[in-house]
This record gives sequence, structure tokens and C-alpha cells, in this order.
Amino acid sequence: MNAGRGGFGSSRAGRKSSQDADGPDGAGPVADERDPAERARAICLRLLTGTPRTRKQLADALAKRDIPDEVAEEVLSRFEEVGLINDAQFAGAWVESRHHGRGLARRALASELRTKGVDTAVIDEAVAQLDSDQELEMARELVARKLRSTRGLDRDKRLRRLAGMLARKGYNQGQALRVVREALEAEGEELEELEHLQD
Repeated sequence: MNAGRGGFGSSRAGRKSSQDADGPDGAGPVADERDPAERARAICLRLLTGTPRTRKQLADALAKRDIPDEVAEEVLSRFEEVGLINDAQFAGAWVESRHHGRGLARRALASELRTKGVDTAVIDEAVAQLDSDQELEMARELVARKLRSTRGLDRDKRLRRLAGMLARKGYNQGQALRVVREALEAEGEELEELEHLQD
């Protein structure tokens, strides 16, 4: 009847009760009740498979599964010692991926990392990978991609829409407006040149 208490589903647990008790991963219902540390290790390993996680994310997951705080702390510290948890590495990879993949600026990246429980000093070091020139170049690329789709709107609406897009990605207002104005001016010059050529 332990299977019912373990919440794994009575039919599945019933078929595999003996395996769960002695299973190599130690994640069966009997093992869970006898050894919280083994259960915590199994949870962490499962969550880390294929997807890096921060220490805080794993700590929250263990708390939701009623792992005692002292057990969670011991397991997480051990995982850090052997390199399975590395918040600095996580933050660096996050910045690289989200900046190049989504075009996020440093402010947005820092906010995302804070929600994942990364320490402020680690965040500062990670976002320092990006300098102002890189951020500016990315803002220009983002505007260039969206510029054509706004051509049916008047200038003020285009300005607001494109600047708003940059703001949502973490670019400050002054920088966003400057980049959008430059793009609109450059586009206007190009259109004038085309009109002259057609004449």
C-alpha cells in the first residue's frame, strides 16, 4: 500500500514495487521514505539532465517535494563541489544564448537571472560579457529586422512601436529612440535615392 502514499500511481507502483525498493536510481517510493538524501540526489539529477539549473531552482524543487532543508543543503553543496551546479557557468551561458538568440540587453538579462536566484555579483560578472557597443549593434539589428513591417504606419507610430520593442528587450529609452530615429532617417534617405533613380 506504500505505492498509494508515494503518489506514483497504484497500478504502476504495484507492478514494480520490488524494483522501486531496490532500484539503481534510488527514486522508488520505499527509497524515498527511507532516505531523503537519496531522493534529493535523484530529483536533482533528473532535473539537470539536458538542462542546466541554478542552485536556487534546484533548492525550490526540493522544497516542493518536502525534502528537509538540511538534507537539501548538503546535497546541493555536494553537487556544487563536483561541478554539477555552477551558477557562474549557468549565468554566462544564459547571457550568451539570450543575447544572440533573443537580442536581450543587459538589463533584461540581469532581471531574468535574478528570477532564477543567481547572486548579484555573479549576474554582474555575466552581463559584463556584453559591452555598450555590442548592445548598440544588436539594437540596430533588431530594428532593421522589424523596420519593413512598419512601413504602412506614420512616423510617430513606427517610432513608438520600434522603440517599445527595444524597451521590452531591456534597452533604455534614450538608446532605443536614438537607434530607431537613425534607422528611419537612413530608410528615408534610401527611399529618396530610389525615387531619384526612378525619375
